[in-house]
Amino acid sequence: MPDPVLRIRGLSKQFGGLAAVNDVSLDLHLCELHAVIGPNGAGKSTLINMLSGDLRPTNGSIRYEEHEIAGLSADRIARLGIARSYQKVNIFPTFTVFENCRLAAQARLKTSMRFFRQALRYASINEAAEQALAITGLGLRTGSYAAALSHGEQRQLEIAMTLATSPRVLLLDEPLAGMGAEESLQLVALIAKLAADHAILMVEHDMDAVFSVARVLTVMVNGRVLESGLPEVIRRSRAVQEAYLGQQETVM
Repeated sequence: MPDPVLRIRGLSKQFGGLAAVNDVSLDLHLCELHAVIGPNGAGKSTLINMLSGDLRPTNGSIRYEEHEIAGLSADRIARLGIARSYQKVNIFPTFTVFENCRLAAQARLKTSMRFFRQALRYASINEAAEQALAITGLGLRTGSYAAALSHGEQRQLEIAMTLATSPRVLLLDEPLAGMGAEESLQLVALIAKLAADHAILMVEHDMDAVFSVARVLTVMVNGRVLESGLPEVIRRSRAVQEAYLGQQETVM
């Protein structure tokens, strides 16, 4: 197996006396969807927040390719090639679909100190936005205002905005939250397609979706990794079943 694109070792986050994440280690490979599951309060979102630079780790290492990124700011991590989505849709509702995506693509520029050049004149930025929208199925909605999109389409737009930054790694924090069955199926298909050429770490509570697309599963409980492995191994794990107590039938 090739070297992981993202290598996490001994990662911890302490909030006072609470260890929200405690000594977590895992690897993420290119062309792999790695899902992180666990009960509420397990530390899953805190983990993503550290990987994306939204939180500074208390201890541990996050190595992306040849870069040690633990403690770097979110904008520096994004420019290196790691993009993320959030539990709550994070878009500009009063801007058009294309404007949302173009703004995300502009984050790739090494400097924003170019006041006298119109944004539309950056051909590569516009092309990146258009390509991201086409991949996510929003190519015909470029002129629509983001606020007019359905919840599922807004999720698609948020993912398009991450793709517009040309990332190698996607961090998806509960991308199916609040979605209906039909929209969920469409987004799961999109995520599976993106896994063909990205490294994806996904936190999700929809176990049907997780087991249908994940190549590797990591189960977290109380801030620690309980078990990690292939989906069929996790499905049979007694430790995982016991951690979920009465939720086994829902989870499995």
